[in-house]
Amino acid sequence: MRLCFLVEEHYRHDGMPNEVIRQLTAWGHRVDVVRPGGSLLRMTEVVASGTHDAWVLKTVSGGPGLTLLEAAAAAGATTVNDARSIRGVRDKALAAAIGRTRGLPTPPTYAVAQPELLREIPAAEYPLVVKPADGSSGRAVHLVSSPGELEAVLPALAGEHMLIAQPYVPNSGTDIKVYAVGGELFATERCSPLHPDPAVRERRVPLSAEVAAIAAQVGAVYGLDLYGVDVLLGPDGPVVVDVNDFPSFRQVPDAAARVARAVLGLARTGSPAAAAAAVCRPRAPHQLPASIPVQGPPVQAPAVPGAPVQASPVQASPVQASPVQASARAGEAAL
Repeated sequence: MRLCFLVEEHYRHDGMPNEVIRQLTAWGHRVDVVRPGGSLLRMTEVVASGTHDAWVLKTVSGGPGLTLLEAAAAAGATTVNDARSIRGVRDKALAAAIGRTRGLPTPPTYAVAQPELLREIPAAEYPLVVKPADGSSGRAVHLVSSPGELEAVLPALAGEHMLIAQPYVPNSGTDIKVYAVGGELFATERCSPLHPDPAVRERRVPLSAEVAAIAAQVGAVYGLDLYGVDVLLGPDGPVVVDVNDFPSFRQVPDAAARVARAVLGLARTGSPAAAAAAVCRPRAPHQLPASIPVQGPPVQAPAVPGAPVQASPVQASPVQASPVQASARAGEAAL
């Protein structure tokens, strides 16, 4: 196979995806690497050749890589993850809305385009976690205890674009990070960016059935095949606080080989998760606007002279599908 990896400068020397690229090359596949943030891209030609079996994205949120991946998808190329699904998690405001609508346990979320608008959040919602809607790798995440503390944080948020704010979920100071690859789930425990503790090292932990079910649901909701989920164990149960497409897969055994095999499988078949998400997304009933005439054969004259002719509105029925299932390696001993 011939694959194209889009790798931005932030990950140029990172083990993921470089180890995956080396593994694919060792298996005899050809891998072309494009650095969208450091290259002049002739967009009208770079995706038109159709010479790659799949395009793979490993870039930061807000970078130019996603635009190039979407251009490849528009030209008919297979993408990993599916290009239609990635933007739904990279925009954290959009991800929160989608997740809440589809039944994921996510915190209430506020979104603002100007930091000063955060002042309008009721005091009862504090403490708040404030972060950029396009953030990644823990960038610019702030725990704000009170409206007064917000004033001190506002200058640090001035350079951001869209921001989100969520009520803080009380927790032990560690996150559960669940990685999904090749239909399997692997759980690790790591230090929360809100409670940095050098003594807490990321390690494998057993995966409970409850968290495994939520992690599998995340893939079905957002249409992702390779992804990571950040889960907090709050007082009311697990809460999804972040979703990442193509994460680091740290602590996953034989991660490079597992991810490489998953990429090859998706290159051959496309994304089953994205296809399922498109099918099971509920559709609201749709009516033709009254100002747009219905196109069709001529309407017969009404039986009663002068009576108006009414066009029946077009209805679209919701389509339901079973959620995507993923297998979990539950009960494995922590390293």
